[in-house]
Amino acid sequence: MASVNKVILVGNLGRDPEVRYSAEGSAICNISIATTSQWKDRTSGERREETEWHRVVFYNRLAEIASEYLRKGRPVYVEGRLRTRKWTGQDGQERFTTEIIVEQMQMLGGRDGGGEGYGNTPQPEQRQPQGQQRNNYADATGRGQQQRQAPPPSSGNLADMDDDIPFAPLLSRHAYCI
Repeated sequence: MASVNKVILVGNLGRDPEVRYSAEGSAICNISIATTSQWKDRTSGERREETEWHRVVFYNRLAEIASEYLRKGRPVYVEGRLRTRKWTGQDGQERFTTEIIVEQMQMLGGRDGGGEGYGNTPQPEQRQPQGQQRNNYADATGRGQQQRQAPPPSSGNLADMDDDIPFAPLLSRHAYCI
C-alpha cells in the first residue's frame, strides 16, 4: 500500500531564520512558522483563535535563500514532509522533535511583508494611477506623449483567458524547489 508524507503550510515566521553549516559545508536553516485558525464558538458566540507553531528546516541552497530573504513576521508558503528525530538533552533524557523538512518554498507578500512584490516599487504617495505608469525612456525620447491603445473588450468566454491555470499567481516567480 502506498503512503504519503506531505505537509503544506501558509503562515508567518515567528523569528528570524537561524542558519548553520554542517561539517560537509551544507547550509541548514531553522525557522518557526505560526498558523492561526479562527472560528466562532457555538455555545458563547465569541470568536475563538488558536495558533499552532511549527518547526521548519531547510537544507542546502534552499536554506541559504531562506536565511537571506525571510524575516520575522513575513508570510511564507512551504511544502515538505514530516520527520521526527530523537535526540538527547543536556539532562541525559531522550527527546523527540517533529519538524517539517521543506522541499519547496514560496515567499508571500512584498519585500517588507506587504503585498507589493519584490524590486524597487514606488512608495504609495509616489504611485501613478492604474494604467498611467510613467515610462522614463519614453519621456526622455519624447515618445511619452503617444496614447496607449485600450485592450480589446473581453467577451467573458473562458477561451479568452490568458492562463490555463486560474491559481498560477500563487506559484509565481518566487517559488523555490530543491
